[in-house]
Amino acid sequence: MTQLNGVVKPKSKRSKRFLESRAPKLTEDVKTAMIMKGGNTSQTITQALKDLVSDHSEFFSKKTDCSLFLFGSHNKKRPNNLIFGRLFDFHVLDMIELGIEKFVSLSDIKTSKCPEGTKPMLVFAGEAFDIDNEHKRLKSLLTDFFRGPTVSAVRLAGLEHVLHFTALDGKIFLRSYRSLLKKSGCRTPRIELEEIGPSFDFVLRRTHLASDDLYKLAHRQPKALKAKKKKNISHDAFGTKLGRVHMQKQDLSKLQTRKMKGLRKRKGEVVAEEQDGQTSKVAKVDS
Repeated sequence: MTQLNGVVKPKSKRSKRFLESRAPKLTEDVKTAMIMKGGNTSQTITQALKDLVSDHSEFFSKKTDCSLFLFGSHNKKRPNNLIFGRLFDFHVLDMIELGIEKFVSLSDIKTSKCPEGTKPMLVFAGEAFDIDNEHKRLKSLLTDFFRGPTVSAVRLAGLEHVLHFTALDGKIFLRSYRSLLKKSGCRTPRIELEEIGPSFDFVLRRTHLASDDLYKLAHRQPKALKAKKKKNISHDAFGTKLGRVHMQKQDLSKLQTRKMKGLRKRKGEVVAEEQDGQTSKVAKVDS
């Protein structure tokens, strides 16, 4: 590949396909994450990174086409440290540093686990996720990390993994549950939650957030994906779809009605009408 005036031109079909795969798309690919371990880590960080999987991040992002990254480190000043981050246009957009205060691994909880690749249901509890700006960005970042691929439909039995995030007193509590469908004596099953791990108690440390303009630019949607506004269509308070149809004035005299046997004239009536017509004509001539 050659670069001319900032534009990379491919020399072969293979490089052309590579550039096309990295070009902007109307529908984004499934987001992938890089999991990186620092040179000095603790056993807690190592196990935590393994469970979460079941600084030249921009350089590695271009090589691997990853838009998310997770970096684990440990030192005396910031022990058991995890940095969640995401990129936009191969540049760092947001980075949030979380410290692990308490950790329970998957192997410590002796229960049956969800199958690998199960799409989780994300639950966020706490007023901070709706009020505080840093917690709002953290909620968006965690959603990108754990939401999984976009699907058109999900069967009821496949909704078995729940990730619950709670913001309370400056801490973030992460719990992982498996939903069990029990018999309830009626059509709707009774749902129970069983903790399967891992379990984290995080404390919010340093943050590096994008500016409002850059954050808005990263969320901009192409015009081709925006839903076109449909005229004369509205919805009532109950969600019922209502439509208004405009029609030209109709000439009811030309309206074709349904022909019924009971309304047809019989032969005797037709002959009588013809005779009445002839007598009336003769009466006019005589007069």
